[in-house]
Amino acid sequence: MPKTIAILTSGGDSPGMNAAIRAVTMVATAKGHRVLGVRQGYKGLLEGKFVPIAADEVADILREGGTILHTARCQRFLDVAQRDHARDLLTQQGVDGLIVIGGNGSLAGLSLLSDPDEAKNWPVRCIGIPASIDNDIALTGLAIGVDTAMNTIVEACDRIADTASAHDRTFIIEVMGRDCGYLAMTSAIASGANMVLFPEAERTEEELVNAVVKSILTVRERHRENQKVVAIKSEGVSTTTERLKSLVDAKLSEATGQDHDDIETRVTVLGHVVRGGRPTAFDRLLGSRFGNVAVRAILAGEHRKMIAWMPPMDLPEGVGTRSAADPYCYIVDLPAVLAATKELLEGQSPLARWRATAFDDLEDVFLL
Repeated sequence: MPKTIAILTSGGDSPGMNAAIRAVTMVATAKGHRVLGVRQGYKGLLEGKFVPIAADEVADILREGGTILHTARCQRFLDVAQRDHARDLLTQQGVDGLIVIGGNGSLAGLSLLSDPDEAKNWPVRCIGIPASIDNDIALTGLAIGVDTAMNTIVEACDRIADTASAHDRTFIIEVMGRDCGYLAMTSAIASGANMVLFPEAERTEEELVNAVVKSILTVRERHRENQKVVAIKSEGVSTTTERLKSLVDAKLSEATGQDHDDIETRVTVLGHVVRGGRPTAFDRLLGSRFGNVAVRAILAGEHRKMIAWMPPMDLPEGVGTRSAADPYCYIVDLPAVLAATKELLEGQSPLARWRATAFDDLEDVFLL
């Protein structure tokens, strides 16, 4: 029998979400099923904002950033009565499967909506697709939007480095990553930055200041012709970027006196520039892969699962299996994802511990 598959995007937008929407729609339609979009995430779900989506309507959206379904955050969804209402609305629309594209909070909402103790005998199959530019979701190597965000940061850093070189200045560049320093770490390597500051390292304010000052003075001592310094800082570092600049300037004055009064530091906060823009080819492919596998998982009877791309570490036994539809994708248990994500963000998982020490021996390398 033809099925109805609903899809919504929730939380922060990520480049590549539209590619996933497109893939879900085209794969489901090709198999003779109906697709319903839910506008404005869980908020729109509670308000019954369902819109049918046809394949010809999504043919060209994979090159667009953001999400054509729009997104929103919704505190009301934490209330059991509101989730009961959402389940009733989905049932009334004849929905057989629900696909949610979003980050940790969005996947947590899907887990609550499909909780077997709360949603007894509710027949809707639920599948999550990870989308978060911070790459802060466990049990998947990458989430939708990470590659585009990283490329945006690198392009910005390349441009800033030109000015830094021309004026022999130090730039502290703040990138997104409230709870996870992945973007700062990877973009620092890819852009050839001189140092990186990220929350997983758990440095004190004094250690942060000393590290930046040391980098500046070391570069100026080693490189007489080009004395630029580019430091990438994650927004998740507890010391604000403006305060860090102020403390660094004071420390430099104290350490160098009038001998180095020409040292200039500047701050650039990339902010939401990192989140927008047209998705890279990789994010278009990743979103398309996730959408394809998500539809096929629903049709195969999978429930309370998330689609993952090449998990960074071996999956625990019984947590997930490789997708038959795509050898690079895995179908992993949604509650296990949320539990592992909690450990990742609290710094308790093996991946978090590796990230915390990954740059311990590289500071001097960055300054060569």
